[in-house]
Amino acid sequence: MKLYAIAINTFREAIRDRILYLILAFALIMIGASRAISLLTVGSEEKIIKDMGLAAINLFGVATAIFIGVGLVFKEIEKRTIYTLTAKPIRRSEFILGKYLGLSLVLLVNLSIMTLAFYGLLWFKGYLDFGLGRAILLILVELQLITAFAILFSSFSSPLLSSLFTVTTYLIGHLSWGLPLLADKIQTASGRWICNVLYRLLPNLEYLNIKGKVVHHIPVSGEEVALAAAYGLTYTFAVLMLAILVFRKRDFL
Repeated sequence: MKLYAIAINTFREAIRDRILYLILAFALIMIGASRAISLLTVGSEEKIIKDMGLAAINLFGVATAIFIGVGLVFKEIEKRTIYTLTAKPIRRSEFILGKYLGLSLVLLVNLSIMTLAFYGLLWFKGYLDFGLGRAILLILVELQLITAFAILFSSFSSPLLSSLFTVTTYLIGHLSWGLPLLADKIQTASGRWICNVLYRLLPNLEYLNIKGKVVHHIPVSGEEVALAAAYGLTYTFAVLMLAILVFRKRDFL
């Protein structure tokens, strides 16, 4: 019940944030503009619209997770409402999870709106393809993971630093696939060991990226999607547990 109350309160606060509507407006404009851009670009109109639509959903979803997520915990500390919350019989784990679930609900609503707009454009152009739903599902999983990182960083740092850390994590997550290739080119054993350890510890967000495959009609099995989703959700759970551990160590007195 406490978890539900925190989540709903977080959702209500987030949807009143003007930046949320600004980000959503830009996303819808980008999805709509993909039609015009396809006319100015060499290549298949269908593939360009699909590729840009999925990219807009992904990037603006990440922007929402970062710009709103990094301030969730900090705002409670800045307004000193955290002192009231910690004085009540509310566990810190419930506070973190409630904040996370509330923002996850916001992301789900935003993603649903962007997806409907995207499919509306595809239907209008005669390119309707429900196979794109697999890519959108994994985009949602990626957003859940980025949200968890935003909550983690906001539990011990300012919004500016949290934004920087989360953006860096996002970029590293999409580049970590190259670490094994780098390890093969490094001469020293210690360097190869560091690359291999980092490859296993850092999130591999490219594992969740099948946008190119679905756009170009490369077969993606249900098992592949399920394994990627399981990877992303497991990593999300681990990050949330770390966020709870860090938040428990904070002293607000």
